Amino acid sequence: MGKLALAAKITHVPSMYLSELDGPRKGTRQDAIDGHVEIGRRCRELGVDTIVVFDTHWLVNANYHLNCAPSFSGTYTSNELPHFISNLAYGFPGNPALGQLLAKTANEMGVETLAHERTTLAPEYGTLVPMRYMNADRHFKVVSVSALCMAHYLDDSARLGWAFRRAVEEHYDGTVAFFASGSLSHRFAQNGLAPEFAFRIWSPFLEALDREVVAMWKRGDWNAFCGMLPEYAAKGHGEGFMHDTAMLLGALGWSAYDAPAEIVTPYFGASGTGQLNAVFPVTPQRGDAIPRPVASRADGYTSVATRL
Repeated sequence: MGKLALAAKITHVPSMYLSELDGPRKGTRQDAIDGHVEIGRRCRELGVDTIVVFDTHWLVNANYHLNCAPSFSGTYTSNELPHFISNLAYGFPGNPALGQLLAKTANEMGVETLAHERTTLAPEYGTLVPMRYMNADRHFKVVSVSALCMAHYLDDSARLGWAFRRAVEEHYDGTVAFFASGSLSHRFAQNGLAPEFAFRIWSPFLEALDREVVAMWKRGDWNAFCGMLPEYAAKGHGEGFMHDTAMLLGALGWSAYDAPAEIVTPYFGASGTGQLNAVFPVTPQRGDAIPRPVASRADGYTSVATRL
């Protein structure tokens, strides 16, 4: 029925908004903005009607949640970095019907998920920043998904992504894009050193780790990457514990996915963190690679199951 037409891992650094404004940072994130514009252009070309954003700025402590209100509008100031994003106006339509379908299918697959349609909950800037550059004319409907998951296993997030694709392809009459909105390493510069690290990675270790991951993505070495994701999320300070990335890869076929990523905006440093925009070609899922639930574990960083 429906189609997943485009999948991408995207940056949402607040310095993109700062880059629009007059001052010393003006124009300094134009490459990241251009990457968003290009991904948005591709979505239009592919006939996408709704963008589903796995947002690593939406913190949740239980369950998975979808914000699928009929519409979103307001003025946003970041409580985390109010000197970067202040009084940002936003507005775009939602898609309650798709949100309910996504949640229903995830629940049927054993991943407890709640869709919030009648809500005053506003999107976080992991959704707002990319929509500013991809959706300024409100062309796309938007569903936001919680991806800063504080008490969740990565394999559950992968199963969530798998279920979401099933919901689109089996039950939705339309065309959808999935975005993992978050960084690679996410170790911010120590307080007082942020200006010095405005365009740098916090440590040589984290930069080397990130660059090797990007090389794996470009080679399509997803089997190895899925195996190392839990440790990478922990030791590499992955944003949102990299639940957004697990969701995206679950939708693409998890460890059986083998298409090389296309880097749209090359890897760059921002306030100590590692960022990029990358498109992951959508290929058929392979049924034997779906992550399976794990009954009991001591912590959230044990390896994710890669086969049934």
